[in-house]
This record gives sequence, structure tokens and C-alpha cells, in this order.
Amino acid sequence: MPRDKTALRVLAQWALLIVLGLNLRPILSSVSPLLMEIRAATGMSFQSSAWLTSLPVVCMGLVALLGTRLHASLGERHGVALGLAMILGACGWRFYGQHAEVLIATALLGGLGVALIQVLVPALIKRQFQQRVSLALGVYSASLMAGGGLAALVSPLVAGHFAHWQSGLGIWLIPAAVALTLWWRLPFAQTDQPAASAPTRVWRKRRAWWLALYFGLVNCGYMSMVAWLPAYYLEMDWSATRSGSLLAFMTIFQVIAALVMPALAHRSHDRRPLLMISLAAQLAGYVGLVLWPLGAPHLWVALIGFGLGACFALSLILTLDHCRKPHEAGQLGGFVQGVGFLINALSPWMTGWLRELTGGFASAWWVLVMAVCSMMLLTRLFRPANISQTVFAAQPTLQQPT
Repeated sequence: MPRDKTALRVLAQWALLIVLGLNLRPILSSVSPLLMEIRAATGMSFQSSAWLTSLPVVCMGLVALLGTRLHASLGERHGVALGLAMILGACGWRFYGQHAEVLIATALLGGLGVALIQVLVPALIKRQFQQRVSLALGVYSASLMAGGGLAALVSPLVAGHFAHWQSGLGIWLIPAAVALTLWWRLPFAQTDQPAASAPTRVWRKRRAWWLALYFGLVNCGYMSMVAWLPAYYLEMDWSATRSGSLLAFMTIFQVIAALVMPALAHRSHDRRPLLMISLAAQLAGYVGLVLWPLGAPHLWVALIGFGLGACFALSLILTLDHCRKPHEAGQLGGFVQGVGFLINALSPWMTGWLRELTGGFASAWWVLVMAVCSMMLLTRLFRPANISQTVFAAQPTLQQPT
């Protein structure tokens, strides 16, 4: 019956969105709980091993800046399939990752795959979930973060079971293969028909640059946590499994925030109050991580996770608030994520550099505190008045945000 087919189609759309999100972070978060074993086997320093997290994020940024061209040349169906194939190939190659060069190469390959998928998702959501954009972004963000937390929890368990750290990294080819199969058999509608439109030079709009800076800095703590939180506690004599579980615990609160905060955001056009709450949670968590790391680690990690999960989802919603059409979402979303992820990529590298320079992670956490404080000041600029016209309406370029 048509009603049954419609229900199945809607269910398939939500299921595919979740499956896609689950595959976008294991390439990053599976590394950190196994970092000591990886460094012992490959001889990588703290700073060089930071590239295993930074390099995929650099790929996310560079590919996102080419988002409009990639969408036009590949289409969503083929683009997402290619991205999943790259992730699958990177994870499979990591089974043989005996040398640092292999791990760097797989970080590059997997990062390109993740980047390709991420750049196509905003337009896909804007078109397929027109009446539920905030909810769809929340579900996508929650599944993305859940995949990262699951990898942090499962990877050391798999590595310990097989006494083979490469297995903990390579096991994530399985969900990538499942996702690729489902995507190809149950594609979204019209995924090979990107909207034809004249591109807007969003890089000439001051509001676009503010959004990109904001996206990058409110989310940069996530990359540092993924790369270094388990290592921080490994240095306090925690086991790989226990330190990885702490990252997984953080993910629980990321997922809760990514689902709850967009639902609350749906009730108001002003995103600033929820963003301030989210940033305040991050701030409290980072301060606790420095001053009382063993006093209440789960509390600090929960606050950080909640703040990061909420900020990721809300910053995406804030970006799409400036768009009225799917192709606009693709253009602005690609630019904001591109610049933002390039900013994100500096975070794990900077943390590794400060760790080698100072002999501890505290200085890096204080840098995150300063970044959060700066973003709390910037948040006030995003008033909802005429927000959807500030980038794509005909107007002078480099306009000061209102």
C-alpha cells in the first residue's frame, strides 16, 4: 500500500542517516586508547602521533571547501558511496599498520572519505527533512558522536582480545561495509540530481567568516579530547580500556545533548541562550579537568561531552538558519565546515606540541578554556533578526553581522 511504502521510505531515510553518522568518527577515536601501544610499536612521538587525528580533520576542511563542485560532479549517491569505500579501505589497511607511514596514509585516506560524506550531508538533510531539519541534524550529530564513543570503548577491547593493536583499528571496516551496502541498496531520493544554481561567493561575506570561526572554535575541544583524553589518563596509570571508556562516557552526554538541544532549539529562533549554556558546560569541564582531574573525572567529562555535543549540533543549525534552499545549505555548510575543520585540525596538533613542550596536558586544557571564553563573547553577535538574509540575499559584501 502507498502508506506502507511511505512509512518504509521514511524509516529508511532515518536509518541511513544514523548509519552514515556512525561511520564518521571511528577513524579518529579508535587511535587514542591504543596510543601507548602504537607509539611503542612505531616509535612515533606525541607530536607526530597527533597527525593521526589532525590529518583527517585537515582533509575534512579542504574537501568541504570544494563541496559545491564535488556535489555537482559526483552527486550524493556516488559521492557518499565513494566516501564509505575510502573509510572501508583505510580500516582494512590498518590491519597491517606496522609502521608510522601506514598509519599516516590510512589517516589521509579515511579522512578524505569522512570529509566527502560530511560535505554532502547538509544539503541532503535540508532537502530530505525539510520540516524536521533541526531534529535531523540532532540525530545525525548524535549518531556521529556515538560512533566515536563506541570506537573508543570497543577498540581496546578488540585489541586486547586478539593481542594485536592493529585489530582494534581495523575492526571498523565492518560497519563501513554495512553502511556502503545499505546506502547503495536504499539510496535517498534524487541523490544524483544536485540543484543547478549560480554559486554565491560566500567567502566574501563577513557573516560566513564569523560562522566558520565560530564552528571551528566551539568544536575544537572535541578533537583534542578524542586525540588526548585517554592519553591524559593513561599517564595517571589508568588502563587502556578504562581510559577509553572515559571517552565513551563522554560520548553518552554528547549524544544526549545532540538530541535534546536541537529539540529545544526548534521552539525558538534565537540560538544564543542554548549556545551559552553549552559553552558554559565546556568551560566548567575543562577547568575541572585541570584542577581536579582525579577528583571527579566522570563529572568533568560529562560536562565537556554535553557542551561539545550541543555546540556541534547547534552550530550546524545556526549555519542552516542562514539558508532557505538546499543548494544554499551546501554552499554555506561547505564553507563553514571547511574553514571550521581546518581550525579544528590545529587543536590536537597544538595539544601534542604543548604536551612535549611542557611535559603535561594542563597548558593545552587552559588554551581550550580561553577559546571557550572568546566564543561566549562572539555568541552575542548572532541575533535572529533577518538572519536568513545575511549571506544569500543581494547585499554588499563583507557586511558586519547584526
